[in-house]
Amino acid sequence: MTVFRVERRTDLPADEAWRRVTDWPAHGRRVPLTRILVRTPGPTGAGTVFVARTGLGRVRFDDPMEVVRWEPPVPGSPGRCRLEKRGRAVSGWAEIEVTETGAGAGSDGRTLVTWTEELRLGFLPGFLDGVTARTGRVVFGRVVDGLLRGRGR
Repeated sequence: MTVFRVERRTDLPADEAWRRVTDWPAHGRRVPLTRILVRTPGPTGAGTVFVARTGLGRVRFDDPMEVVRWEPPVPGSPGRCRLEKRGRAVSGWAEIEVTETGAGAGSDGRTLVTWTEELRLGFLPGFLDGVTARTGRVVFGRVVDGLLRGRGR
């Protein structure tokens, strides 16, 4: 397994950054060759189940996930979400934290979004964990950037 982290600052208020980074179908519009299928009725909360289906043609795999922690941000307290990956091909977890920093416009951003993920791709040997971590940082960095920008929705 490999662990990687992505941190981004945004001028968005924490509640809007939270809404964007926990919009599961929007993730599918940002990850190449992937769509998200939410399996439980909304709104999102602990117990929500969704599947990221990635592939091209007949070559594809599912990454089923469950939200096991759901604490939206409130003034003075960060938002925290934890996803457990439940698949055979992809296992691990992801944690999303959204923290209002209090910094104003023109600074480095008033909200900090941190995405930490432990990822194991069952079909790759362990000696490729470093490549997996670097790739994860790039891919999820672009996903988080796109979600926070909100374009292409």
